[in-house]
Amino acid sequence: MYQKILVPLDGSDRAGTIMPHAIEMAQRFDAKLILLQVIEPVATAALAYEGGISPIIYEREMANLEESAKSYLANWRSKLAQKEITTSSIVEHGSVVRTILEVAAREGVDLIAMSSHGRTGLSRVFYGSVAAGILSSTNLPLLLIRSETAS
Repeated sequence: MYQKILVPLDGSDRAGTIMPHAIEMAQRFDAKLILLQVIEPVATAALAYEGGISPIIYEREMANLEESAKSYLANWRSKLAQKEITTSSIVEHGSVVRTILEVAAREGVDLIAMSSHGRTGLSRVFYGSVAAGILSSTNLPLLLIRSETAS
């Protein structure tokens, strides 16, 4: 039924709560897991100084974030290889929702599996919701796990 499953992760414990479900789906359908981490440029806003963001600091921070994302995904790939699950990993830069949808289309995935922070009401309005953005913008099946885990 599913041959390729896209699993967006952000490095948090909360996002990782989807993994037992993704692993079960991959084993059940002999599917490939495509692990994705998206780095948003706004993540470097904390590096601002009086005149703006220094290009050198910005580039260094983006390189650090990318290296950290690659290491995080490589760790998951190692764990999944022990379970004999076929994987690949992708690190992209851009808007999270748009990038997830672009990667899903480019990779020809059959399912997107992800966790949600489970925000409701005003907190969802103020902070947005990646899960809600994906849900409202894709025709692909979506396995969404609501996580109550901190961070």
